[in-house]
Amino acid sequence: MTPPAPSERPVTIVKLGGSVITRKREIERPRPKVIARLAREIAAVPEHDVVILHGAGSFGHPGARKFGLARAPDASARPADRARGAAIVAAEVRRLHLLVLRALVHAGISAASIPIATHAENRAGRVSRFDAAPFVAALRGGFAPVSFGDVVPDAAWGTSILSADTIAEQLIGPLQAERVVFVSDVPGILEPTRPGRRTAIAEVTDAVVERLGPVSGRADVTGGIRGKAEAMRRIARAGVDAGLISGLTDGELSRALRGENVYGSWARARSG
Repeated sequence: MTPPAPSERPVTIVKLGGSVITRKREIERPRPKVIARLAREIAAVPEHDVVILHGAGSFGHPGARKFGLARAPDASARPADRARGAAIVAAEVRRLHLLVLRALVHAGISAASIPIATHAENRAGRVSRFDAAPFVAALRGGFAPVSFGDVVPDAAWGTSILSADTIAEQLIGPLQAERVVFVSDVPGILEPTRPGRRTAIAEVTDAVVERLGPVSGRADVTGGIRGKAEAMRRIARAGVDAGLISGLTDGELSRALRGENVYGSWARARSG
């Protein structure tokens, strides 16, 4: 039986990428003006219920890479060392989360923080338990749930990373989401083979994903652009449109929330 919708209004999941809300090549460098503007753009579309997720960017990725939290622990690694690394990364990410929360509240959004580490668990780096009930309850209470990619318990590794992209995937069913919008520092998935100025690939299909190269050398532990494209395709196969747009262009997020045709890359629910 299909569970009741969390609200009578359409639900959109917005993921603010770490690349747009921080300077990913610089340690713990937020973009406060960009965060504030994106918060205002979300607040400008009150006719939709919005779930807001955000990445860790330069607050979480360097530490996660340093402590190896996105992979299995080495045979010689001490559990206490991994736990220490997890604690450091979790503290770093929460500093960014507070900046995002403050911007959302200042913009007029009734933001409700939902740290995912207490509602989910991984096994060998993959989700094994996920409780969407706090998100449903927040929406029913008139709040905008806000969560973020985080370090979570892992039954096999002790701790591991649960990305905001994966959180979005886990929420589309329980929230009966209408659309997922990924907001990045690029205007979509760029054509990998075209020389010179590259344009965004409008339609993200399985064939497009296969053409994408491996993860780049940037400090990203969640799969890079190919990982993003794969997540978008999984969301589309679940019957929900997923788009990747630029958060550095004024007004694009508001337009996407209104359902307007926004320049970017989209994985459509019925595309191949």
